[in-house]
Amino acid sequence: MRETTTVGDELTETTTAGAPSTSAPAAPSGKKPKKEREASLWSDAVADLRRNPIFLIGSALVLLLIVLSAVPQWFTPDSPFTAGACQLQDSLKKPSADHWFGFDVQGCDVYTRTVWAARNSIIVGIVTTTLVVVVGGALGLLAGWVGGIVDSLLSRFTEIFFAIPLLLGGMLIMSGLGKGNAWTVSVVLATLGWPQIFRIMRSSVLQNKNNDYVVAARALGAGTMRITMRHILPNAIAPVIVVGAISLGVYIGAEAALSYLGIGVQPPGISWGLMVSDASVRWLQAPHVLLFPAAALSITVLAFIMVGDAVRDALDPKLR
Repeated sequence: MRETTTVGDELTETTTAGAPSTSAPAAPSGKKPKKEREASLWSDAVADLRRNPIFLIGSALVLLLIVLSAVPQWFTPDSPFTAGACQLQDSLKKPSADHWFGFDVQGCDVYTRTVWAARNSIIVGIVTTTLVVVVGGALGLLAGWVGGIVDSLLSRFTEIFFAIPLLLGGMLIMSGLGKGNAWTVSVVLATLGWPQIFRIMRSSVLQNKNNDYVVAARALGAGTMRITMRHILPNAIAPVIVVGAISLGVYIGAEAALSYLGIGVQPPGISWGLMVSDASVRWLQAPHVLLFPAAALSITVLAFIMVGDAVRDALDPKLR
């Protein structure tokens, strides 16, 4: 509490003892007051992921696999596609200091083939997941937001594809197409995999379309496109990202299964599933031929599932 006293021509201010001063403390000169961080689902999720060891380990493995598939020359000086890369006199030789993974039945270096096989597997996983998220997410967004007859038609159309098992449908389609490669396998798996993302996106949109912020935006005169892109999509995309990250490893495993059956990636292409198929005949005689490509496949699938699980835990408010 302050009192003003007039002494001659001067004004003096005194503060009464025991009364709190209402004036705010002056900020230090040259320093601006700190702004409080705005909390949001995405910022909290990023903060949680930075502290999650499972996410950090999985991300490191995923990054290594992406680099491995993009520039395999960094990891091995040899190429399995050069003339004379395979020599029958080296058939089924065991691992050594010069050839870490040994040789397969055809006398090809297993380490070189394992490194180069990562490219097709990663291409199938990333391309398939991208197509599934884009197609399924767009149709799910349309069905959930528009509703009515559009929702009914798209839902019935989705049920047709949803009733077809992924591997069985992939086997039937790839058998009819004949020779396949990574891009063909990606399109086939995406054709059968998008209904899952459609259902997740549609359900998420239905939960968010009647929230207060959407009603307020509509009352303020925001257009349909602006509401969809600025309000509905950012709040509905989180479960799609989670399922897409986990499904990426599933699609890599599906490609390996198709290649193992001889209807996926075909020679001269290289795939971990194709290597496992070639090694399955002589794996008791030379277990290293089967061990290394199978281990690479398992680690890759595990890495993407680890990342997906960590993202799911970070984006699910119920787990906080």
